[in-house]
Formats: sequence, structure tokens, C-alpha cells
Amino acid sequence: MMTPNTAENYVARARAGGYAVGGFNMHNPETTQALIAASIRSQSPVFLQVGRAIVPHMGLEAAYRMTRRELDGTEADAVIHLDHGTYGEVFEALRLGFDSIMFDGSHLPFEENLKTTRYVVQVAHSFGVPVEAELGSIPDASNGIDWSAHYTNVDEAERFVAETGVDFLAISAGVMHGISSGDPLPLDIERIQHIRDVTGVPLVLHGASGVPASDISAAIAAGVHKLNADTDLRHAFRRGIEETWAKGDRQFEDAMSEGKRQMIEATIAKMREYGCAGASTATVLTEARAR
Repeated sequence: MMTPNTAENYVARARAGGYAVGGFNMHNPETTQALIAASIRSQSPVFLQVGRAIVPHMGLEAAYRMTRRELDGTEADAVIHLDHGTYGEVFEALRLGFDSIMFDGSHLPFEENLKTTRYVVQVAHSFGVPVEAELGSIPDASNGIDWSAHYTNVDEAERFVAETGVDFLAISAGVMHGISSGDPLPLDIERIQHIRDVTGVPLVLHGASGVPASDISAAIAAGVHKLNADTDLRHAFRRGIEETWAKGDRQFEDAMSEGKRQMIEATIAKMREYGCAGASTATVLTEARAR
């Protein structure tokens, strides 16, 4: 039996407390600093996610070392998480010292995804590292999505979790990567509930940007305890830069500073929406000692 690590404790506490922890992606040092600052200011636990947003242009090792450098020495209650990792990236992440990993085999046939994920879990658990996996697929933002081709199958989810031993399961229940131009469709809350009931593990929703707050709350109540968002935060950073330069010639550092400020505020808003503001380990321990 693997001893629970900090990432597992984050999600276990979220499950017990009826909230979700945010998983947010970095793009450079400034966006990393913004996420760390938001965690400290809101006293929130956070998954700092290294994934498809940063790996292609920086490389996995450089992205990890940048994140570790920015995080070390701060008071942030944070773990470094591999997001949408490939098979090869998973093992590199374990070597580097990631706190948790996601292996994304959702593009594989079901049996191959199951078999590969099971092996990844065995290896990761030997390092004391929990694993998130994905079943079903999460489409890119569009107004004409055939959701029947993407939803997570409840029966497959039950077998997948039982046979892989995965710690968290990312599911498809109406979320997308990015934000569509049309009105968002309601999440399939009933599907989330059924998957929670048959698997018994905490669930994860990717693509939480643009999802109405009422759906977020319903998803948390149905069993989702980790929520990933990137687009809303990235847009906040971009808006700060564009608004600064719209005022005329400004120093690059001024634009980046305003981008970071707006991303911090957007991230804190997400943390409050997810219910994890004030739920950092330090806050919980301080309150416990005061009782």
C-alpha cells in the first residue's frame, strides 16, 4: 500500500470537505509566479501543471526545473504535476521528481489504455507518486461537437479503475479544451455521479474554463475534486499585456507585470469558485491547533 503523498492528501481533503483543488498550467516564469502568488494570497492548495502548454517549447526537464526554482522557498501549498503526459514523459517525470503525474492514454484503444496505464501505475506507485489517467476524450472547443463520441463510458470506467489501480480519473462529461463561441452545454452531472459510484475514486474534469459556476458546483457535489483550467487564466495574462500596450509605448516589464497581476486575480477567483480558498495545509493545521 502506497503511503499517501501531498497530492493525494490535497484531493482526499477536497473530497472530505466537498470542494475541488485547481490544476493550472504555466507558460513561462511569470505565469508560474502568478499561480504561486494566488496560492499564497488565497491560502489554497494548487497543482502546478507542466504539460502541453509549456513542454513543446521548453522541454519537460527545463519546465520542471523552472517551476521548482520558482516554487522553492515560497509559502505556497503546491505540488508539481505532469499534465497529459506521454508514456515516455511519465518516466522522465518520475526521474526528475514530479509530485504527481497524469498519463494520458485516452487516444489509445481501451484495452491498450488499460494495460499501459496499469503498468504506469505500478511504476509510479513504487516511487510513491500518484497517477491520474483519462478515459473518454476531451475535444477542442467547437460549437458542433458530437458528444456521444467523447463521453466516458460508465462500465468502462468501473473496469478501468479496478484493473489499473489509478488514483484519480479524468473523465469526459461535457467539458472541452478552450472556450467555444456559443453557449456552453450543461455538464452531464448524472454521468459524473454514476462514474463516482462505480469507481470510488476522486474524479477530475479538464477544460473547466468557461463552465458556468452552477455546473462547477454540481460537478463537485457529484464527485469531481480536481478541476483543471488554463484558457481563462491565459486570457487574463494576455489581457493585462494588451491593455498596457494599448496605452502607448510601455516597457516590456510593465506589460508582463500587469499580465501577472490580472492572472493572479483570475486564479484566486477560480480557487474561490472551486471552494479551495483557505484550504491550504498550513491553514488547516493552524485552525486545528486553535481548537
